[in-house]
Amino acid sequence: MSEGVRVRVLRAVHGDPRAATELAAVLGEHQLAGLEPLPAEPVAVAPGLLRSQRREIRTLPPDTRRLLLIAAADQYPLATHAFQRAVTAARLDTGPLDDAEAVGVAHQTSAGVVFRDPWIRIAAYETASALDRRETHRLLARVLRGEGEAPRRSWHRASATLGPSRRLAGELRASAHEARAAGEHALACALLERAAALTPDPRERPRLLARAAADAWRSGDADRARRLATHGDVDGLSGLLALRAGNATESFDALLAEAVRGMESGERALGGEQGRGTDGDRAVGGALIEGAGAVRGVRPAVPAASDVAAHLVARATEAAVYTGDLRRCLEAAAVADRHGIVTPGTLGGLAAAFEGRYEDARDLLKAAAGRCGPGGDPTSLIHSAIAALLLGDHTLAASAAVRAAASARARGESMTVPQAMEFRAYAEFWTGRPRAAGAATLDALRQAYATGQDNGACHLQAALAMFAAVTGDEDVCRARAEAARTYALERGLGLAAALALWALAFLDLSTGRYAASASRLRALAGFGPGHGHRAVRHLATPHYVEAAVRTGDTRVARAAHADYDRRASAVRSPDDLALSARCRALLSTGPEAVEHYRTALDLHAGGTRDFERARTELLFGGALRRLRNRTEARDRLHSALEAFEHFGAPHCAAQARGELRALGEPAQPPGSPRDLAGLLTAQQLTVARMAAEGATNREIASRLLLSPRTIDHHLRGVFNRLGIRSRIELVRLLASSEE
Repeated sequence: MSEGVRVRVLRAVHGDPRAATELAAVLGEHQLAGLEPLPAEPVAVAPGLLRSQRREIRTLPPDTRRLLLIAAADQYPLATHAFQRAVTAARLDTGPLDDAEAVGVAHQTSAGVVFRDPWIRIAAYETASALDRRETHRLLARVLRGEGEAPRRSWHRASATLGPSRRLAGELRASAHEARAAGEHALACALLERAAALTPDPRERPRLLARAAADAWRSGDADRARRLATHGDVDGLSGLLALRAGNATESFDALLAEAVRGMESGERALGGEQGRGTDGDRAVGGALIEGAGAVRGVRPAVPAASDVAAHLVARATEAAVYTGDLRRCLEAAAVADRHGIVTPGTLGGLAAAFEGRYEDARDLLKAAAGRCGPGGDPTSLIHSAIAALLLGDHTLAASAAVRAAASARARGESMTVPQAMEFRAYAEFWTGRPRAAGAATLDALRQAYATGQDNGACHLQAALAMFAAVTGDEDVCRARAEAARTYALERGLGLAAALALWALAFLDLSTGRYAASASRLRALAGFGPGHGHRAVRHLATPHYVEAAVRTGDTRVARAAHADYDRRASAVRSPDDLALSARCRALLSTGPEAVEHYRTALDLHAGGTRDFERARTELLFGGALRRLRNRTEARDRLHSALEAFEHFGAPHCAAQARGELRALGEPAQPPGSPRDLAGLLTAQQLTVARMAAEGATNREIASRLLLSPRTIDHHLRGVFNRLGIRSRIELVRLLASSEE
């Protein structure tokens, strides 16, 4: 199965390998492909395992089973923290729990009962009769009277109810609103699901389920969100889900159509009548606005039709950006203009940049980047990070991304965290910290898979391919790029496909395969999935110019540089201006080229892209060598070599050494036998350390989200480079190198 499905399967079964085996065996073709949600009920997930756990519970005495039932109901499916109070209120003796501890089922602590594993807890609950479960829920509801405990009290009251109840359904809606305000979206989802089951009004049920789906999505439970969305009446939610894990083109069409319908009908874009009820029961539109504050900088209590439509248009524009489809970007902009909708500055700036209106893009992006103060809506902060990246302010981008992740965690919005971490990683990468960026991106990749955001995971795979290209991990680069491109072609993700292609092109460039690099980079001039993307084409233009000059075919490269220079002049980013000057130097000869290189380095001094500054020094050193300016060439090349070794970029370091050898200058070797960082790539060093700690190839593969075959290949490379034959020798060598 795909990596995303594998991660979600393990999450669904609480990490139990027996349950994972059962669940994998019954998944359908679409579920295995990640196109349909996984089963929800425990009995459907692992019936065989649950049967064996139930038998184990039934062997215990009745008093022990009753105590376990109270503990299980207090924890499953929601933690309500009322066990001790319930036992005291019922005047029960906890002594019978000794029998459960004796057989290893559960044990008591000062905080309550700890079950052996989640499945034995589920069995303890489901083994009891329906009558006993209802009585237990009533008991727990009676003792939950503290401040902030109303949502959990409502949950137990609803679980003890047999039939429909308009009054209780209303109580559950209000409690869900309270839970949501506290950032407890999983609890809000459960309350609304139960409200939908209890409401006697069939017209209310779809709206409640749509609201529950949005809360499930915010909590990071993508499978539950997709299951619930099929019962809700919100097309916009389906479009949002497709944006994160489906076809980006289909997502665009659904989101834009829903925005138009909502505005033209004068109703909320996501169902229901204007002006009815409170946020808890009327603002279904606000439910799927994962950061409604991105529209106006605040989160309105009840989003108006224009607010929801603005959010949908913004997300539709995001889908168009993902595809690289300029026509769709223009279509979204036209809809916004026609209805007077103001979209977030970042997405408006991207659309303007797509059209080549760089001055307009600069102004919109500056406005968006400025909204990154402390606190705030996580999506607004992510947009600020994106805008800062596009403006070349990587320090501001990293700060905004860190704040976005913190805000998302505080609000219980798990699905937003990997997006924030992705843009933090980009900022670290551009400022010359590819290893730190790679570690952060790997963590974000795990979270993206766990929360069902496979499209985001595809972008992260492409980013990891680029990081691997810089750090010299050719096999990892190719594996990540191939995974990203394969998925991107299936889902219409032109941006991810272009990022992966850029990674492969840079790998070719840094290893001297200039014709192959130029060929790949020329393909970025196209648009759409599998071809290129205007945003990535801009980022990759300096590399394209370098590859084109090396191959002697600069006609297309000169046109690409002209567009790059126009954007750099509009945005006024020191790094972009420096890279434009570097391109001009590459396209010039003699003293004129030298002056352009000096200009580029002066501009780099005011920027933050230290890795590209080192590449400029490398190219400048080579030009000086050819002009027989040996002294300055040597200084520039040594400076570049030192930077590349610091960044962990062995291929670029090898290019610097090659230039120094051409000068007749003995270059410092890549490291002594004790300096493993100089002998191994970043990925090889990571694998070596994990292996030395005793991890198996499969365990290492799981932690790094790679295949065991790739890990085996890395270890063979480690052994060959270090001249060793066993893991025992590896342990000794690592120990000696760290003394």
